Amino acid sequence: MMMSQRQPAQPKSVLRGHRTQVHATTFIRSNKRLASGDADGYVILWDLTIMRPRAVWRAHTNAILGITDWGDDKIITHGRDNRLVVWKLGGQDEVAMSTALPLDESAAERPQPWILHILEVNTLNFCAFTSCATRPDTSHNELLIAVPNTLETENVDIFQLPSQNRQHTIRLGGKTEKNGMVMSLCLFWCDAYLTLTAAYESGLAIVAQLGRNGTWDILYRAQVHSQPVLSLDVSPQKDFFFTSGADAIIAKHPIPTAVSPVKESQHPKQTDSKSAKVSNPSLLSAALSSEAKPATPSGHMGPVVETHPMKVINTKHSGQQGLRIRSDGKIFATAGWDSKVRVYATKTMSELAVLKWHEVGCYSVAFATVADEQASSPTKPKIPNEKVDEKPEDEVATTDVRDNRDTSIVTTPKLGQLSVKDRRIKMAKEAHWLAAGSKDGKISLWDIY
Repeated sequence: MMMSQRQPAQPKSVLRGHRTQVHATTFIRSNKRLASGDADGYVILWDLTIMRPRAVWRAHTNAILGITDWGDDKIITHGRDNRLVVWKLGGQDEVAMSTALPLDESAAERPQPWILHILEVNTLNFCAFTSCATRPDTSHNELLIAVPNTLETENVDIFQLPSQNRQHTIRLGGKTEKNGMVMSLCLFWCDAYLTLTAAYESGLAIVAQLGRNGTWDILYRAQVHSQPVLSLDVSPQKDFFFTSGADAIIAKHPIPTAVSPVKESQHPKQTDSKSAKVSNPSLLSAALSSEAKPATPSGHMGPVVETHPMKVINTKHSGQQGLRIRSDGKIFATAGWDSKVRVYATKTMSELAVLKWHEVGCYSVAFATVADEQASSPTKPKIPNEKVDEKPEDEVATTDVRDNRDTSIVTTPKLGQLSVKDRRIKMAKEAHWLAAGSKDGKISLWDIY
């Protein structure tokens, strides 16, 4: 009996269609679609209600670096052909698209969606773009796009769409500082301030905010990775972010606010947040430190830089990339070069599950958006098999979240009263999907936690 409970988890479905390795995956349209991109530049829009393709086209002539949606009728792709393209592809546009998968080499040339915008960008860095609304009110009419600078690979450019005008060129650090290429970015609004997190080839991670005087102020910087950072992601509450790298380190970093800075430490320690706190500096030390630093412009007090990560763990597994935090902020996952997808708790950073199905390395993971079951209740997160982090690594947690949902108060028609189509849509939208894209061209879909 005990052996049957500890059988390795298996994916709910496997999407086969890409001929080359899958580099990007993302859920769109209320989880009804999964967009995936491969090394040949092909994009597939999968209908998760029937697990079949709805649209297939070659978006770029080189590998896809990133995909996201913009509203309900636009998709943005970023390829290594130095182009970022905005496509018009709503639900009504799918009927004109080809469904012939890239595996079908005899298929006729596939039509492309209507192109709305093309940005010529730098893709030497292998760094995918990041985007956010132009205002904190999350308007979908305008968008900000951040990508590595075309000429200086340490710099970051921010463009505005639909105007395609460059708004900012940012260099985070001194001119003599050698941090290497920008490897991962995230642009977002935090307390009404435009905020950028950036990670570098040197292993450095930085948080900067656009001040009211138009300058970018560094609020946090720490180098806990000994090798290039491969991915980062920011929590839904915008209060911390994780980084993973080519080394075995996963680090949890704070996102300080400009109004309550923390004194800078010259020697950051790899500790948790409790031991990382320091007291406020005395008046004398503050005066001495201000003499040693260049004067800030009149009327603008530069924030003090935080340098302590909240927590750092050595996972003993190098090459974890594609790190993503789920929308409820409870768990995050990484794609491993060793072919395993690892799921961690965001609070404790404990390893909750190791998902093993692919035989070769995984490059990307994506979480479906899930409803936060604790939005109205501060009780402890309901994570099935929570003790799994105490098991050996080869004993993997298995669960079906549909067994752990209370549907007794739902007033919508019961599942048995819905049509087959509506039932499939309901299951696709409510499943706690985790998608993993691999070097084998396959995408495994898991329904966990």
